[in-house]
Amino acid sequence: MKNEEPDRREKGYILMRTILDFGMGFMILGFGIFFILAPRFGFVVNGGDTFRYFFAGLCIVYGGWRVYRGFKKNYFH
Repeated sequence: MKNEEPDRREKGYILMRTILDFGMGFMILGFGIFFILAPRFGFVVNGGDTFRYFFAGLCIVYGGWRVYRGFKKNYFH
């Protein structure tokens, strides 16, 4: 178990992963919100409402997980 302060290389890795997790998380969350609101924007999603809501729910859950993971910054544990 490592109880010491991370070195420069680890800090760079943590920063890169945090930016990646926040960026991808917010983008995937945006896709989920877009799929929920697609009919209001005039877009037709093939597959029906059930598929659209299911996929939007998956996007929101996974995007939320990516944002949470970026917030926690627990990459080496």
